[in-house]
Amino acid sequence: MHLGLRKRENIMATITLEHKAEDFIKHCLTMASDIINLPIERMWIDYDREADVLYLSFRRPQRAKETIETDDDILIRKDGKEIVGITILQVSTR
Repeated sequence: MHLGLRKRENIMATITLEHKAEDFIKHCLTMASDIINLPIERMWIDYDREADVLYLSFRRPQRAKETIETDDDILIRKDGKEIVGITILQVSTR
């Protein structure tokens, strides 16, 4: 199935789905209930399929002054005490 969800210029292109629309909506609803419990007001999500990296940004631009690398391939980007982004490497294998 291909949903014609196209964003305007300078934003991600087409979203292609292999599952039924109902399955896609269920996944989105599950994710939404988790997201609204995060202590943030805004979030931008970018996924690089080729590199298998998920980028979560909590402020634009991030302007992080420090990056902390964890043992499990997660990069925490901070500006002072505030976490401004998280990068998850090898995300599809989690």
